[in-house]
Amino acid sequence: MKNIKLLVVTLLVTISASAQFTQKALPYAYSALEPFVDAQTMEIHYSKHHAGYVKNLNKALEGTADEKLSLNEILAKVSTLSTAIRNNAGGHYNHELFWSVLTPEKNTKMSADLEKAINETFGSLDGLKEKLNAAGASRFGSGWAWLVVTKEGKLVVTSTPNQDNPLMDIAEVKGTPIFGIDVWEHAYYLKYQNKRGDYLSALWNVVNWTEVSKRYKTAMPKPDTFASWPEIKAFHKVMSQTFHPSEEGNLQPIKERSAEMAEKANALKMAKIPAEFNKKEIMAAVNKLAKDSKALDKLVKSKASDEKITKALKGLHDTFHTIVGLCTHDED
Repeated sequence: MKNIKLLVVTLLVTISASAQFTQKALPYAYSALEPFVDAQTMEIHYSKHHAGYVKNLNKALEGTADEKLSLNEILAKVSTLSTAIRNNAGGHYNHELFWSVLTPEKNTKMSADLEKAINETFGSLDGLKEKLNAAGASRFGSGWAWLVVTKEGKLVVTSTPNQDNPLMDIAEVKGTPIFGIDVWEHAYYLKYQNKRGDYLSALWNVVNWTEVSKRYKTAMPKPDTFASWPEIKAFHKVMSQTFHPSEEGNLQPIKERSAEMAEKANALKMAKIPAEFNKKEIMAAVNKLAKDSKALDKLVKSKASDEKITKALKGLHDTFHTIVGLCTHDED
């Protein structure tokens, strides 16, 4: 019965795909994290609280100048937006992260790089646990405790009130969250009542260190591979600002900027390739990028189906990363 309820919620999420934002399907059953997180709490938390944030975020954005922004773009300018958008955008982002960094799998492993950074910053994993538990326990009222990578690449523990997070421009400590703990009462009260400390301690038994490590790698500052190649950086900027919204089902950015992407791709093709990147395979991929960007623009102008546009945009994204891979680095 519980699995049937999860399926129903998943189907409802899929059906609502026409909305700007939707919930990803929960990656495990409601009961999968027991005994540390009980099934009833998980069901209510996911299907009521998180679903409510998504519904109310779409409602708050509808008809505004910001309704086509990506979630990260909203968080970056949240100080200029309404309280409803701030609370619900934060609620959606925070919960999507929360579900992903928990797992029923036993003994997931953190990467060597993350382990080194934790040991250097907090002395040990136990030191990190102590600091994060303290941040969660001392958060007055409702909120979150976070492990964050700063723009300098340092690990920091912080907490935020309500549904705020460190990506928001109003955050006291800014950075990219790689792990977060929900300390709203609805996250633990049915099982732990007022014993928030017991909940915080128990949650470490279901941490998905593989996912946290992946987020750490992505959040770490990367060297500027293309400092000598401004044309590919200009193309990547448009690619990033159109492809990532498409992953959330939002094709409006690419529909509005397909011609710009084609122009940037053509400028890239016509520009002189820096000597360190002047290889036959890279030149071929750049030519493909220009050709396929032009084809994507034609699809948009002919009002092709969303499925065709999405497929073409994904192909462009893959070609761009082929170029990045041939340059022996990776960026997103």
